[in-house]
Amino acid sequence: MDVILLTKVANLGDIGDRVKVKSGYGRNFLLPEGKATLATPANVAKFEARRSELEKIAKDQLAAAQARAAALEGFTLRISAKAGSEGKLFGSVGTTDIADACTTQGHKVSRSEVRLPNGPIRAVGDHQVVLHLHTDIDVQLPVTITAEE
Repeated sequence: MDVILLTKVANLGDIGDRVKVKSGYGRNFLLPEGKATLATPANVAKFEARRSELEKIAKDQLAAAQARAAALEGFTLRISAKAGSEGKLFGSVGTTDIADACTTQGHKVSRSEVRLPNGPIRAVGDHQVVLHLHTDIDVQLPVTITAEE
């Protein structure tokens, strides 16, 4: 399936790139999400007419993500959770918990932006979490888990 990308897609291409993808990926993800359109002559002409508008939108999204990354600079997330005497948590701290804690502490973060490289956090202590704010921007967020009394 031949498509034209309307947004930058990680590991695939940038705005305006004409790429060949598997039909399932195009039909089930790229087209419904509005990230691409079929590469027909009519759609190519329509895209060229909208190219500057789409590039401006992408530039604005990148600027907003950079501003959010700058706001998170030097921020350490602190979460308290129930833990045993050996520092092992009862349960775990996952993406939803981290996103909710960031939001309550003044930094709007959605669950889908949180990346846990080692899976859910299951121990008290200091951990590193990655926030994927934009295709080009990943922020390392230090998270400190403390035991509730």
